[in-house]
Amino acid sequence: MEKTPVVPTRRPPASAKSEQRIRDILHMARRVFSEAGFQAATTTEIAQRLGVSEATIFTYFGGKRELCVRVISDWYDEIIAKVEDNLPHVQGARAQLHYLVHTHLRHLLAEGPGLCAFILSEGRARNDDFGEIYAGLQRRYTAPLMRILAQGQADGDIRQDMPLRLLRSTVYGPMEHVLWDAILRGARVDVAVTAEQLVGFLWQALQPPRQHALALARFRGEVRDALHRLQVAEESDGSANKDGGTY
Repeated sequence: MEKTPVVPTRRPPASAKSEQRIRDILHMARRVFSEAGFQAATTTEIAQRLGVSEATIFTYFGGKRELCVRVISDWYDEIIAKVEDNLPHVQGARAQLHYLVHTHLRHLLAEGPGLCAFILSEGRARNDDFGEIYAGLQRRYTAPLMRILAQGQADGDIRQDMPLRLLRSTVYGPMEHVLWDAILRGARVDVAVTAEQLVGFLWQALQPPRQHALALARFRGEVRDALHRLQVAEESDGSANKDGGTY
Protein backbone atom coordinates (compact mmCIF):
# COMPACT_ATOMS: atom_id res chain seq x y z
CA MET A 1 0.00 0.00 0.00
CA GLU A 2 1.32 3.43 -0.95
CA LYS A 3 2.49 5.62 1.89
CA THR A 4 1.62 9.29 2.01
CA PRO A 5 4.46 11.57 3.15
CA VAL A 6 3.88 12.36 6.80
CA VAL A 7 3.25 15.92 7.94
CA PRO A 8 5.84 16.24 10.69
CA THR A 9 5.17 18.15 13.86
CA ARG A 10 7.57 20.99 14.53
CA ARG A 11 8.84 19.22 17.64
CA PRO A 12 8.40 15.45 17.90
CA PRO A 13 6.34 14.66 21.01
CA ALA A 14 8.60 13.34 23.75
CA SER A 15 5.91 12.29 26.16
CA ALA A 16 2.31 11.18 26.45
CA LYS A 17 1.47 14.71 27.58
CA SER A 18 2.93 16.18 24.39
CA GLU A 19 1.05 13.66 22.27
CA GLN A 20 -2.18 14.60 24.01
CA ARG A 21 -1.43 18.27 23.43
CA ILE A 22 -1.04 17.63 19.71
CA ARG A 23 -4.34 15.74 19.61
CA ASP A 24 -6.06 18.62 21.42
CA ILE A 25 -4.62 21.17 19.00
CA LEU A 26 -5.70 19.13 15.97
CA HIS A 27 -9.18 18.58 17.37
CA MET A 28 -9.69 22.29 17.99
CA ALA A 29 -8.14 23.24 14.66
CA ARG A 30 -10.60 20.94 12.92
CA ARG A 31 -13.48 22.72 14.64
CA VAL A 32 -12.19 26.21 13.88
CA PHE A 33 -11.41 25.41 10.23
CA SER A 34 -14.88 23.88 9.87
CA GLU A 35 -16.57 26.95 11.30
CA ALA A 36 -14.48 29.71 9.73
CA GLY A 37 -12.75 28.17 6.73
CA PHE A 38 -9.02 28.29 6.19
CA GLN A 39 -8.68 31.96 5.25
CA ALA A 40 -10.63 33.35 8.22
CA ALA A 41 -9.33 30.88 10.81
CA THR A 42 -6.39 31.95 12.96
CA THR A 43 -3.97 30.14 15.20
CA THR A 44 -4.77 32.81 17.79
CA GLU A 45 -8.39 31.66 17.98
CA ILE A 46 -7.37 28.01 18.13
CA ALA A 47 -5.04 28.79 21.03
CA GLN A 48 -7.66 30.87 22.85
CA ARG A 49 -10.25 28.13 22.65
CA LEU A 50 -7.74 25.67 24.02
CA GLY A 51 -6.72 28.05 26.78
CA VAL A 52 -3.07 28.02 25.76
CA SER A 53 -0.70 30.55 24.24
CA GLU A 54 -0.26 30.80 20.48
CA ALA A 55 3.39 29.96 21.06
CA THR A 56 2.29 26.52 22.28
CA ILE A 57 0.80 25.79 18.86
CA PHE A 58 3.97 26.95 17.12
CA THR A 59 5.93 24.63 19.37
CA TYR A 60 4.39 21.71 17.51
CA PHE A 61 3.35 23.16 14.13
CA GLY A 62 5.15 25.55 11.80
CA GLY A 63 2.06 27.61 10.99
CA LYS A 64 -1.57 27.61 9.93
CA ARG A 65 -0.98 25.92 6.58
CA GLU A 66 0.95 23.06 8.19
CA LEU A 67 -1.84 22.67 10.73
CA CYS A 68 -4.39 22.67 7.91
CA VAL A 69 -2.53 19.94 6.05
CA ARG A 70 -2.32 17.82 9.18
CA VAL A 71 -6.07 18.17 9.83
CA ILE A 72 -6.86 17.16 6.25
CA SER A 73 -4.36 14.28 6.39
CA ASP A 74 -5.99 12.94 9.54
CA TRP A 75 -9.43 13.18 7.91
CA TYR A 76 -8.21 11.22 4.89
CA ASP A 77 -6.54 8.64 7.11
CA GLU A 78 -9.86 8.04 8.87
CA ILE A 79 -11.89 7.40 5.73
CA ILE A 80 -9.11 5.45 3.99
CA ALA A 81 -8.83 3.12 6.99
CA LYS A 82 -12.60 2.62 7.01
CA VAL A 83 -12.71 1.80 3.30
CA GLU A 84 -9.72 -0.54 3.41
CA ASP A 85 -11.19 -2.41 6.39
CA ASN A 86 -14.69 -2.88 4.94
CA LEU A 87 -14.42 -2.89 1.14
CA PRO A 88 -12.86 -6.39 0.89
CA HIS A 89 -16.05 -7.80 2.43
CA VAL A 90 -18.25 -6.27 -0.31
CA GLN A 91 -18.70 -8.47 -3.37
CA GLY A 92 -19.28 -7.28 -6.91
CA ALA A 93 -18.25 -4.11 -8.73
CA ARG A 94 -21.63 -2.39 -8.42
CA ALA A 95 -21.95 -3.15 -4.71
CA GLN A 96 -18.40 -1.92 -4.11
CA LEU A 97 -19.14 1.27 -6.04
CA HIS A 98 -22.24 1.80 -3.90
CA TYR A 99 -20.21 1.31 -0.73
CA LEU A 100 -17.62 3.88 -1.84
CA VAL A 101 -20.21 6.48 -2.85
CA HIS A 102 -22.23 6.02 0.35
CA THR A 103 -19.11 6.16 2.54
CA HIS A 104 -17.77 9.23 0.74
CA LEU A 105 -21.01 11.19 1.17
CA ARG A 106 -21.60 10.08 4.75
CA HIS A 107 -18.06 10.78 5.93
CA LEU A 108 -17.90 14.21 4.31
CA LEU A 109 -21.22 15.26 5.80
CA ALA A 110 -20.82 13.56 9.19
CA GLU A 111 -19.48 16.66 10.94
CA GLY A 112 -21.60 19.19 9.09
CA PRO A 113 -21.28 21.30 5.94
CA GLY A 114 -18.44 23.39 7.36
CA LEU A 115 -15.93 20.55 7.46
CA CYS A 116 -17.22 19.30 4.11
CA ALA A 117 -16.57 22.69 2.48
CA PHE A 118 -13.16 22.90 4.15
CA ILE A 119 -12.07 19.47 2.89
CA LEU A 120 -13.38 20.05 -0.64
CA SER A 121 -11.80 23.48 -0.99
CA GLU A 122 -8.48 22.94 0.79
CA GLY A 123 -7.86 19.24 0.19
CA ARG A 124 -6.33 19.70 -3.23
CA ALA A 125 -2.82 19.18 -4.54
CA ARG A 126 -1.00 22.50 -4.61
CA ASN A 127 2.26 23.88 -5.87
CA ASP A 128 3.58 24.64 -2.42
CA ASP A 129 5.68 22.93 0.19
CA PHE A 130 2.86 20.47 0.92
CA GLY A 131 1.92 19.64 -2.68
CA GLU A 132 3.45 16.16 -2.48
CA ILE A 133 1.41 15.41 0.63
CA TYR A 134 -1.87 16.54 -0.96
CA ALA A 135 -1.14 14.54 -4.11
CA GLY A 136 -0.27 11.46 -2.07
CA LEU A 137 -3.51 11.73 -0.11
CA GLN A 138 -5.52 11.94 -3.31
CA ARG A 139 -3.78 8.88 -4.77
CA ARG A 140 -4.36 6.84 -1.63
CA TYR A 141 -7.96 7.94 -1.38
CA THR A 142 -8.85 7.15 -5.00
CA ALA A 143 -6.84 3.90 -5.14
CA PRO A 144 -9.75 1.65 -4.03
CA LEU A 145 -11.99 3.07 -6.77
CA MET A 146 -9.23 2.61 -9.34
CA ARG A 147 -8.91 -1.04 -8.29
CA ILE A 148 -12.67 -1.53 -8.60
CA LEU A 149 -12.68 0.04 -12.06
CA ALA A 150 -9.67 -1.96 -13.25
CA GLN A 151 -11.13 -5.25 -12.00
CA GLY A 152 -14.50 -4.35 -13.49
CA GLN A 153 -12.86 -3.79 -16.85
CA ALA A 154 -11.04 -7.12 -16.59
CA ASP A 155 -14.32 -8.88 -15.75
CA GLY A 156 -16.23 -7.15 -18.53
CA ASP A 157 -18.53 -5.30 -16.13
CA ILE A 158 -17.11 -1.84 -16.85
CA ARG A 159 -16.42 -0.23 -20.18
CA GLN A 160 -12.92 -0.53 -21.58
CA ASP A 161 -13.12 2.26 -24.16
CA MET A 162 -12.20 4.98 -21.65
CA PRO A 163 -9.09 5.42 -19.48
CA LEU A 164 -9.37 4.76 -15.77
CA ARG A 165 -8.58 8.35 -14.84
CA LEU A 166 -11.59 9.57 -16.83
CA LEU A 167 -13.84 6.93 -15.27
CA ARG A 168 -12.56 8.03 -11.85
CA SER A 169 -13.57 11.61 -12.60
CA THR A 170 -16.95 10.34 -13.80
CA VAL A 171 -17.55 8.97 -10.29
CA TYR A 172 -16.12 11.73 -8.10
CA GLY A 173 -17.34 14.67 -10.19
CA PRO A 174 -21.09 14.16 -9.62
CA MET A 175 -20.53 13.48 -5.91
CA GLU A 176 -18.69 16.77 -5.50
CA HIS A 177 -21.48 18.63 -7.32
CA VAL A 178 -24.05 17.10 -4.97
CA LEU A 179 -22.02 18.10 -1.92
CA TRP A 180 -21.37 21.68 -3.05
CA ASP A 181 -25.04 22.08 -3.95
CA ALA A 182 -26.01 20.97 -0.44
CA ILE A 183 -23.44 23.31 1.13
CA LEU A 184 -24.47 26.37 -0.89
CA ARG A 185 -28.21 25.80 -0.42
CA GLY A 186 -27.91 24.75 3.19
CA ALA A 187 -29.89 21.64 2.29
CA ARG A 188 -29.92 18.39 4.21
CA VAL A 189 -28.77 15.40 2.17
CA ASP A 190 -30.44 12.02 2.57
CA VAL A 191 -27.24 10.04 2.14
CA ALA A 192 -28.88 6.65 1.55
CA VAL A 193 -31.28 7.91 -1.12
CA THR A 194 -28.69 10.13 -2.80
CA ALA A 195 -26.11 7.34 -2.90
CA GLU A 196 -28.61 4.94 -4.48
CA GLN A 197 -29.63 7.49 -7.11
CA LEU A 198 -26.04 8.39 -7.92
CA VAL A 199 -24.95 4.78 -8.25
CA GLY A 200 -27.91 4.03 -10.52
CA PHE A 201 -26.83 6.86 -12.80
CA LEU A 202 -23.10 6.11 -12.57
CA TRP A 203 -23.48 2.41 -13.20
CA GLN A 204 -25.30 3.09 -16.46
CA ALA A 205 -22.44 5.37 -17.54
CA LEU A 206 -19.75 2.88 -16.49
CA GLN A 207 -21.21 -0.21 -18.14
CA PRO A 208 -19.81 -1.43 -21.46
CA PRO A 209 -21.50 0.35 -24.38
CA ARG A 210 -22.21 -2.90 -26.21
CA GLN A 211 -25.66 -3.24 -24.64
CA HIS A 212 -26.67 0.19 -25.89
CA ALA A 213 -25.00 -0.50 -29.24
CA LEU A 214 -26.95 -3.74 -29.62
CA ALA A 215 -30.21 -1.97 -28.84
CA LEU A 216 -29.39 0.74 -31.36
CA ALA A 217 -28.42 -1.86 -33.96
CA ARG A 218 -31.73 -3.64 -33.43
CA PHE A 219 -33.61 -0.37 -33.82
CA ARG A 220 -31.74 0.48 -37.00
CA GLY A 221 -32.44 -2.99 -38.34
CA GLU A 222 -36.15 -2.61 -37.62
CA VAL A 223 -36.20 0.78 -39.35
CA ARG A 224 -34.33 -0.65 -42.32
CA ASP A 225 -36.78 -3.57 -42.58
CA ALA A 226 -39.75 -1.22 -42.31
CA LEU A 227 -38.37 1.01 -45.07
CA HIS A 228 -37.74 -2.04 -47.24
CA ARG A 229 -41.31 -3.27 -46.75
CA LEU A 230 -42.64 0.19 -47.58
CA GLN A 231 -40.52 0.34 -50.72
CA VAL A 232 -41.73 -3.10 -51.83
CA ALA A 233 -45.33 -2.10 -51.17
CA GLU A 234 -44.96 1.11 -53.17
CA GLU A 235 -43.35 -0.74 -56.06
CA SER A 236 -46.15 -3.31 -55.95
CA ASP A 237 -48.81 -0.59 -55.99
CA GLY A 238 -47.06 1.16 -58.86
CA SER A 239 -46.89 -2.04 -60.87
CA ALA A 240 -50.60 -2.74 -60.28
CA ASN A 241 -51.57 0.75 -61.41
CA LYS A 242 -49.42 0.39 -64.51
CA ASP A 243 -51.04 -2.93 -65.42
CA GLY A 244 -54.48 -1.45 -64.87
CA GLY A 245 -53.77 1.32 -67.37
CA THR A 246 -53.52 -1.12 -70.37
CA TYR A 247 -57.25 -1.78 -70.63
